Amino acid sequence: MTQPDRPAGRGLAPSASPVKKLAAERGIAIMQPRTLKDASVLEQLKSLRPDAIVTAAYGLIFPRPLLEVPRHGAINIHASLLPRWRGAAPIQRALLAGDLVTGVSIMLMDAGLDTGPVLLREETPISGSDTAGTLTERLAALGADLVVRALDALESGALRAVPQPEEGATYAPKLDKRESRLDWREGAVTVDRRVRAFNPWSGASARVRGVELKIWSATVAAGSGEPGEVLSAEPTGLRVACGEGALTLTELQRPGGKRLRAAEFLRGFPLAPGEGFEV
Repeated sequence: MTQPDRPAGRGLAPSASPVKKLAAERGIAIMQPRTLKDASVLEQLKSLRPDAIVTAAYGLIFPRPLLEVPRHGAINIHASLLPRWRGAAPIQRALLAGDLVTGVSIMLMDAGLDTGPVLLREETPISGSDTAGTLTERLAALGADLVVRALDALESGALRAVPQPEEGATYAPKLDKRESRLDWREGAVTVDRRVRAFNPWSGASARVRGVELKIWSATVAAGSGEPGEVLSAEPTGLRVACGEGALTLTELQRPGGKRLRAAEFLRGFPLAPGEGFEV
């Protein structure tokens, strides 16, 4: 089961999800309901008599009757250490909050939003260079291994579901593109987290000379000045003052252009010390 085809690309032609493409290659039957509340979907799933249903970033709400169909329950692969970061964007919210560790929780779904009991979980550290992209890749691999272990243990009766504590529960709302705008009045560490959290979607943004740039990578640096002030423009990076400290921008992109390392970007869009990004 996967979401219906969505318009994508410049021509906005209907595009299949990676799940659908892989299933088609493997000759696996595909269902693409627009809602799971349709009685025909419930009857179709009942006819399959599933031992378990496994979901990963599916995006549709499961009604209670559907959760009761599989013998071992409906299992969700969630990219956080529940109950922290329940919701749609746990990876990005962990980065924005400066969490030092995250992980994957294999949970039994219930009627709430990521509130069901946890079957298995495993941690992974968040490094200072991790982006939403690198963390997603690592957690996807971890989740794939963990869910296979969970299914084997469920089948043998060796797994016990542990209710989530309410203490420490936080919510990870869906990202809003407006959140990608860098606020140079914040500390450099906070601005850097935003750059990493919005890579690869949708790219952190900053305006200079009225031009909206995408900032794809940066490093925290020493320096002081007015927030948004360009402190230096070197081939190794563009150093910009923040509310506390500075940030060296190492990969940037102009509207309609390619992502470029700082040296190449500055050849086509030269910036000089003393110029300022909008705050």
